[in-house]
Amino acid sequence: MLGKSYDTQVCSIARSLEVIGERWSLLIVRDALFAGATRYSDFQRSLGIATNVLQSRLDGFVQAGIMRRHKYSEQPELYEYLLTDKGRALVPALVALTEWGDQWATDGEPPILYTHSVCGAGITQQTVCAHCGRVDDPAEIQADTGPGMPPGRRSMR
Repeated sequence: MLGKSYDTQVCSIARSLEVIGERWSLLIVRDALFAGATRYSDFQRSLGIATNVLQSRLDGFVQAGIMRRHKYSEQPELYEYLLTDKGRALVPALVALTEWGDQWATDGEPPILYTHSVCGAGITQQTVCAHCGRVDDPAEIQADTGPGMPPGRRSMR
């Protein structure tokens, strides 16, 4: 969707950006996740996005398995776009981006708060070490090559 290939990048971030990295993509997913948007007209009204761009993004999401099309009307033939498990799995990324925006891109109080629908407590996204627990200092996080790295590629350090 970015119009640029990241074929030379052996990186899950680059692969993710190929699917959801365009400016409108995460806003469409946000509206589907948190505002209940499912219909083309819902997204168009909420975002004010150009119709050709919206259709392209929705088609791309269907092709990538992030959404599925479901016919809700025969005459006229109309579809809604429903998130799949793959699409709903973007919640942690959106919560993390929101927290970053609240700290670094918003003046004043956060405009959106995420809460647990069962108990009402606030939701946050955290970086957690499997051994030590929560990690707050980004300097303590390093990137190492994983088992999916092709042979012959150098370590990230």
